[in-house]
Amino acid sequence: MTHIVLAANNGEIGGGEVMLLAIAEALRDMGVDVLVLGPERLGGVIAAAQERGFPVEALPCRGRPEYMIALRRWRKAHPEGVLWCNGLIPSAATAGMPQRIVHLHQLPVGPQQLVVPAARARAMATLVPSQFMASKVRGARVLANWSPALERVLVPRGKGPIRLGFLGRPSEAKGIPVLADAMGRLRHRGPLRYFLRIAGEPRFVDARERVVVEGRLRSLGRSVQELGWMVTDEFLGTIDILVVPSVWEESFGLVVTEAMSARVPVVVSDAGALPEVIGHDHPWIARAGDPQSLADVIAEAASALPADDVVERAHKRWAELFAPEVGRESVRSLLATLGLAPQEKRVEQAESAP
Repeated sequence: MTHIVLAANNGEIGGGEVMLLAIAEALRDMGVDVLVLGPERLGGVIAAAQERGFPVEALPCRGRPEYMIALRRWRKAHPEGVLWCNGLIPSAATAGMPQRIVHLHQLPVGPQQLVVPAARARAMATLVPSQFMASKVRGARVLANWSPALERVLVPRGKGPIRLGFLGRPSEAKGIPVLADAMGRLRHRGPLRYFLRIAGEPRFVDARERVVVEGRLRSLGRSVQELGWMVTDEFLGTIDILVVPSVWEESFGLVVTEAMSARVPVVVSDAGALPEVIGHDHPWIARAGDPQSLADVIAEAASALPADDVVERAHKRWAELFAPEVGRESVRSLLATLGLAPQEKRVEQAESAP
């Protein structure tokens, strides 16, 4: 039986860890023996993997450097199977070791770029989630992220005040200050027409940035509501338009595919892979970092509500490119390419050969 160890990038659950769990599910469905490996942390990715019935191993450590050292030691002691490094941290920690898949979920920037060549050394493959990122990481193979099918959100749209939604990590990189400025412009046009709902927690956001973001949101007064963490489909059922105003080069945009799945109208910036995910012909793409452009595009989307034709096209795109069954087939194709197809599948293929 094929044995694959999925090594987490962080103990807490972020976008990369969400995909680690999705990949683990896909591998298990194919008959692959899966082990999830990560830093010891209460309520993190290891606990989530256990809840889903996966064998796990938590490495005791305090901080990132200790985790990297512990991970390298663990791999030396357990060289069997393939190590799927789900991020730059496990990839760098096991640099130069064989039988590895390097999976980069974020575009390496700054000093990280210097680490990438060593992290990829002797890897069987380097995976990235989008064509945009593949254009930046030479020789990488695209394994697009996928998101579950969310129930269609049936709420009346285009009647009464427009409820804009932001879902994710409230931070400068995710465009919260730009969104706050755009909201100011929209409020000037219609003081009671637009309201902003924010769902998410400031994980991986430093104290200085939190102060900046909170200050910008407070300036919006009663027109903004901070909800903290919420279940995705529940949140999407409370808004008219999802706004994804990122200013950094997004490597994918999982929240966009979630909205596409649920048939929720989406406004995105043109940062990184966001236009690739939503489709370059999508009508509501603003210039990244430009509050006036964002305000104009939001107003255009609001005037088109309920926008059934746009959301149906987006839902069809999700079904064709980013649905779970598409992701599972992509993983199956990857394993076959690397000669890692589960044994029972190889037997079936041999029996069906002419």
